[in-house]
Amino acid sequence: MIKTGNPIISIYTEMTPNPETMKFVVNKLLYPNKSIDFPDAASTEPSPLAAELFTFPFIRGVFICSNFVTLTKTNDTDWTDVIPTIKQFLKEYLEDNRAVINEDKIVAGPVFTGDESDVVQRIKELLENHVKPAVEMDGGAIQFKDYQDGVVTLMLQGSCSGCPSSMITLKAGIEGMMKRMIPEVKEVVAEAE
Repeated sequence: MIKTGNPIISIYTEMTPNPETMKFVVNKLLYPNKSIDFPDAASTEPSPLAAELFTFPFIRGVFICSNFVTLTKTNDTDWTDVIPTIKQFLKEYLEDNRAVINEDKIVAGPVFTGDESDVVQRIKELLENHVKPAVEMDGGAIQFKDYQDGVVTLMLQGSCSGCPSSMITLKAGIEGMMKRMIPEVKEVVAEAE
């Protein structure tokens, strides 16, 4: 049966550097210019979509950003066994125009309350312009948390959270770039959720 008035949704998958996560890219904006991470079913109140995805017994995490959803699976699940089911679910859910995110239910997380110094502004700008686009391509996100005494603290989300190569990316990639471009930065660390 063809539904009229609703766009036809197409979805394709992309592997991420984290073997436990898969990026499901949609031809529709789900959460324009924003991202939100749901590390467990208890955190899904702002997202009916995330809540329903957690009803699948093999889903361990949901990350929604722009036009994709990154899902984290259980270790004993093979992606080839579940991708068709997830794609079909997402297609039907989105074609029915069901809610993805309810903004009014989002509880603001901890916000940096330190001094918005020139160094902090440069760190945020570097993250926004250079790090964020690359990390989103891999199905994840990195959020600025804090800067004190030369140490930048970031929070890893989506495919970055729990990824075997995330510490290499953090230390060799992000930390190296920040040290070169912002001499005040001495170290970059990840905050565990």
